[in-house]
Amino acid sequence: QLQLVESGGGLVQPGGSLRLSCAASGFTLDWYSIGWFRQAPGKEREGVSCISSTGGITNYADSVKGRFTISRDNAKNTVYLQMNSLKTEDTAVYSCAADIYSSYCENPDYWGQGTQVTVSS
Repeated sequence: QLQLVESGGGLVQPGGSLRLSCAASGFTLDWYSIGWFRQAPGKEREGVSCISSTGGITNYADSVKGRFTISRDNAKNTVYLQMNSLKTEDTAVYSCAADIYSSYCENPDYWGQGTQVTVSS
């Protein structure tokens, strides 16, 4: 079974940091662009960041630029999202997704189950 599994979510205070991981099983990630998406209660899902298969192209939502960093280690079949200076507005369920065709994560083929990130004092 092809799976993406997120980890690293949890409760953090405003201004704190968290690193999310997205690990693949059943397939290798080196041919895929990987994106991070988030959905807060009562809101639509939004794209947070995307990294191309080689890591040469990265994109970020304006709301997270300068605070979040996406990276990948194809040897470990894992993609990361480093989140710094977290705000309460970042609270959401974060999911990773793999796109075999687009370098901009426009039409993902596989999705993870999501991990909860809660930023609160």
